[in-house]
Amino acid sequence: MASSNTRQRKLARAKVDRQMVRRADQERRSRQLKAVFGGLFALVLVGVLGAWSLGAFDAKPTDTVAETCAWSPLDLAGNPSLKDAGKPATSGMPTSGTSAMTVAFAGGNVVAELDRTAAPCGAASLKYLADSGFYNDTKCHALTHAEGNFALACGDPSGTGNGGAAYSWWMENPPATAEEPSAAPSTTTSAAAAATPSPAAATAVRYPAGTVAMTPNLNGSQFVIFYQDSTTETAYSIVGKVTGSGLDVIKKIAQAGTTANEAGEDIKPKQDVVVKTLTVVDNTAPASPSTPASPSAPASPAASGAATTPKPSASTAS
Repeated sequence: MASSNTRQRKLARAKVDRQMVRRADQERRSRQLKAVFGGLFALVLVGVLGAWSLGAFDAKPTDTVAETCAWSPLDLAGNPSLKDAGKPATSGMPTSGTSAMTVAFAGGNVVAELDRTAAPCGAASLKYLADSGFYNDTKCHALTHAEGNFALACGDPSGTGNGGAAYSWWMENPPATAEEPSAAPSTTTSAAAAATPSPAAATAVRYPAGTVAMTPNLNGSQFVIFYQDSTTETAYSIVGKVTGSGLDVIKKIAQAGTTANEAGEDIKPKQDVVVKTLTVVDNTAPASPSTPASPSAPASPAASGAATTPKPSASTAS
């Protein structure tokens, strides 16, 4: 009987020993897992802290795109002849190569090559407005024809010569003799600003026949096409030149003569000259120089809302 009790006690002790061994083994494995997870956590924490110290979690700066063209608003309230046509994008426009501008008149088409290298803003503005149909069915408001100045002026839907798209921009690709201005663009309207062309050349400059240029003060949409070699003291932003036989179309328009406009100037076309459509499409050919004139320092547009119609100068083109 005693031996049976002794045997049971041994069996019970052995069972307890096995349980203790299993418990110790479980605790050892638990400690190992905790050590592994603790090590991994420490590594992750070190990595996060290192990345934080290097600025990985700092707010990323927003990429800024440099502006190619800054469009200055004109005073719509001060000049009811202006038209709100929105504004082109300030960046992303082509700055090399050429575009083809086609102006459709009743007597035929005038095709001009726009120089996007020398005048990217002028070319971009013309395309922006052309794509919106801004020029379609608008009248050209002036035709100069005396004292060496021969130009057709278009791009003002009001037909007064004082209107156009309600924005302007810094002058680009002016004649080499253009006078450098001393003031930045103004967005206010004043009688003095309306009466004074800005900018103006100190001496007369020559525009070869076929020169296409944007009108000072209202270079958002108004443009001129010189159909003969011309001389004037007005400094225009030269944007391109007529190609092919387009000048013959304008010369035929000029033959119809002019009459006095509301200001008493003999520059209003006697017969309505209507731009049926104006389109601008990109070319793949490299840009060619618009005129023999080389660009000078940029001049600022006036935001007075008064256009500068090409005036005959005292000089006569040779």
